[in-house]
Amino acid sequence: MYDTTSSTVRRLLVRGMLAGLIAGLFAFAVAYVVGEPSVDASIAVEEAAAQAEHAGHGAAAAAGEAEEEELVSRGVQSTAGLATGVLVYGVALGGIASLAFAFVLGRVGRFTPKATAALVAAAAFTTVYLVPFLKYPATPPAVGNPDTIGQRTTLFFLMILLSVLLGVAAVVAGRRLAPRLGNWNATLVAGAGFAVAVAVACAFLPGNDDAVQAGFPAAVLWEFRLATLGIQAVLWAVFAVAFGSLAQRLLAPAAPRPAVAETVPA
Repeated sequence: MYDTTSSTVRRLLVRGMLAGLIAGLFAFAVAYVVGEPSVDASIAVEEAAAQAEHAGHGAAAAAGEAEEEELVSRGVQSTAGLATGVLVYGVALGGIASLAFAFVLGRVGRFTPKATAALVAAAAFTTVYLVPFLKYPATPPAVGNPDTIGQRTTLFFLMILLSVLLGVAAVVAGRRLAPRLGNWNATLVAGAGFAVAVAVACAFLPGNDDAVQAGFPAAVLWEFRLATLGIQAVLWAVFAVAFGSLAQRLLAPAAPRPAVAETVPA
């Protein structure tokens, strides 16, 4: 049984935030290289549509809009702004995931800290991002109807909440079924129940019909969604490796080598 006292949990929290920072650096690199081109393409589509609208309303409206200045330049948004957001996001999620790790360690099976970290990261990626993504996939900025952004945000966070609750219920059900069905069969039954419950939730929750404007390039939208999915996958994969190694060193340090007895010649 591993030590999960308050002092150990604090040290795990620090290591989780450090692992989240490391994962955020990798995620930022992926976001900058893979994600930013699709964002630039989306902005170009928006600007082209705005110019066409201004041309239809006359030069006076276009001149009025031209006087507006950006509060933050696009260059700052795609570098310092992106790095700040991703790193803060990684540190916050790393801290939360480390607390979840401390709670489930030793309670879901006889797994090592590295294996438990991998399971926590996989469960977090699935429930917090992948499942909500399947129902409400990400869209580039300024693509959807701005009047419904509040409703769309509420639905997205509601889907996250349902996914997390259903995931917890699946883990509890799997543990209770394990003595009768065995660990493997109980895992399969709990996983199938989670998938069915998620499908039902997706069927009853309303969709985002106005999340993407008509005529928006499908290729740009597809590239942006793949990029966001890849960013999250890299974030959680790197966190699992980094935090698993740090937690393993803290909770299960390597056993000291036995001393070699000196032989005294006769």
